[in-house]
Amino acid sequence: MDGIIIVNKEKGYTSHDIVAKVKKLLNVKKVGHTGTLDPNATGVLPILIGEGTKLSSYLTNHDKTYQATLKLGEKRDTADVEGNVIETKKVEQEVLTEENIKFVFQNFIGKQEQTPPIYSAIKVQGKKLYEYARKGLKVELPVRNIEIYDIKLDLINLQENEIIFTVKCSKGTYIRSLCEEIAEKLCTVGYMKELVRKQVGEFYIENAITINEIENQKNDFSKLPIITMEEFFREKSKIQLNEKKVILFLNGVLLTRNEKDGIYRIYNEKGIFIGIGQIKDHKLKREIVIRKVASPHVQIASNRTD
Repeated sequence: MDGIIIVNKEKGYTSHDIVAKVKKLLNVKKVGHTGTLDPNATGVLPILIGEGTKLSSYLTNHDKTYQATLKLGEKRDTADVEGNVIETKKVEQEVLTEENIKFVFQNFIGKQEQTPPIYSAIKVQGKKLYEYARKGLKVELPVRNIEIYDIKLDLINLQENEIIFTVKCSKGTYIRSLCEEIAEKLCTVGYMKELVRKQVGEFYIENAITINEIENQKNDFSKLPIITMEEFFREKSKIQLNEKKVILFLNGVLLTRNEKDGIYRIYNEKGIFIGIGQIKDHKLKREIVIRKVASPHVQIASNRTD
């Protein structure tokens, strides 16, 4: 079983918890994830299974879409609902108009620098930031370059002093920090009360399944919506190799090709998907091998070119 399963992570589970559960349910040795979600957050978590773990490098730079609930009037040390209240401030109702909130949102559209929350897993001098925070140690927070593509107002709850919004953003964006910054622009303080990840790259929550749904398929895992490696690269062009070239490719030999630079799906003469290759300067290099092809020929040393 090789590929990607899009899990709709429930609240209370860490990303590591989901990996462990999938590994146990599917009885596979290699399972990983991309795009960590905090325990309090829910939504899209791509889980890589078997040879699909080799896709991790192709999934790290994906843009993301979140729906967040911003609670105004309280500031918390973790910037989310799990933290302790460290400041309270009045929320002026006149600033919570649709027109004003949308105006504030526009200030955050585009490329910018963002300071992550102290309670985060970013490493500074070999330690995660939350390790410094838990020990009460001071540390200079690193600044990150991010981009906000769009922010859409979904709901204003005047009774609860809450704003629900959807944000499309680049990798590395901390929605907890964004919530605090929006609250500041609204002349108050705030924290992220809820977070749902709706999208990671081409993976959407509408196509995600829960751990319970995976468990319910334990008698027939063939019905699980697994995205195969071939399907993941479906938009890439196809290259078909003869038997000799397949053996060279599998052994890491650079093959001379006329196609332009890029990623390609590789097939043998019988149309069987072999894996993924990359062409650069007219040389085809093995990137990912999904299927070894039996051959009576002796394997060829990988330092050759052909």
